Amino acid sequence: METKKRIIVGMSGGVDSSVAAYLLKQQGHEVIGLFMKNWDETQDNGVCTSTQDYSDVAAVCEKLDIPYYSINFTKEYWDNVFKDFLSDYAKGFTPNPDILCNREIKFKAFYQEAMKLGADMIATGHYCQTNAAGELLKGADNNKDQSYFLHAVKADVLSKTLFPIGNLPKPEVRRIAKELGLITSEKKDSTGICFIGERNFKNFLSQYIKKHQGYFEDLDGQRVGRHDGVPYYTLGQRKGLGLGGAGEAWFVVGKDVNRNVVQVVRGERHPALYADSLQANEITWVGEAPTLPLKCKAKVRYRQKDQDCTVIATEKGLEVVFDQPQRAMTPGQAVVFYQENICLGGAVITEVGASYFTQQKSLPEFVVV
Repeated sequence: METKKRIIVGMSGGVDSSVAAYLLKQQGHEVIGLFMKNWDETQDNGVCTSTQDYSDVAAVCEKLDIPYYSINFTKEYWDNVFKDFLSDYAKGFTPNPDILCNREIKFKAFYQEAMKLGADMIATGHYCQTNAAGELLKGADNNKDQSYFLHAVKADVLSKTLFPIGNLPKPEVRRIAKELGLITSEKKDSTGICFIGERNFKNFLSQYIKKHQGYFEDLDGQRVGRHDGVPYYTLGQRKGLGLGGAGEAWFVVGKDVNRNVVQVVRGERHPALYADSLQANEITWVGEAPTLPLKCKAKVRYRQKDQDCTVIATEKGLEVVFDQPQRAMTPGQAVVFYQENICLGGAVITEVGASYFTQQKSLPEFVVV
């Protein structure tokens, strides 16, 4: 067995972190559970989810016979994650709070606190892996791989981080939890905004960003309906537009914040939804920055199949040119780079190149929606 270590596990009250803690204890390590409280709000039904989550953490840790504690990061979350999230939405971008949350909370505030408590390592229930070289690798379960969300975590922190379930498929994680009789074994996976959860997104956002109604317009500038405010819509969106009429479904294809206009088109294969390049900044490489230009693969959204591309350095950051057209690339989201199963890093999309519609190019038949 490897040398016994003092490992502090980020416990969320879910099945993944529960099994991560169990596996580390089985390996003979000194394991401590640490629950992060990052959001303080009572839901519509009068239940504060963090209270229930902490109760589940307590039950799991008592079952595993390991100590556990709670720490409050609500201020750090508000200052370093949520304010930026709101600011970007107000500007018409579609940010990814999970990436900020990992960078600023789980692998910064939590990591620093764990080191103060004398930890040799930290551990989480993420589906990803590391190797002896300190590189970030995809999780073994392709359907659950979370390396996309961790691309902004640096190698020095990853070198002191363990991902005990990264080599396991999700069904196996649930099987272990069930076999142990853990209260989290059947608990639904957390979804929605990081640490806030799943809820009616428009209603939630409207608590912080005032609704400012405007018009949906087609690409000819014709008004086709009313919208509740540019921040509430994202490129490629079909549901929740409230637009009908004869013909194919409407999709969001552009946002003009200055005019308070959301542009829409009919049909999921409309060429205005596709482009083959993007601009990005806020670049983070997990380890040493690679030499550019670089041929590699990239994702512009979670669970997307890896796409062949070339990454080029520019005065403002990066240009990424894809071998094949990409659908609904969205400013504010992340483009994340890979070589085989190694996550190299990523950047924030600032601008999308000219669409196939603008270039008057027809969409290849083989492109999958």
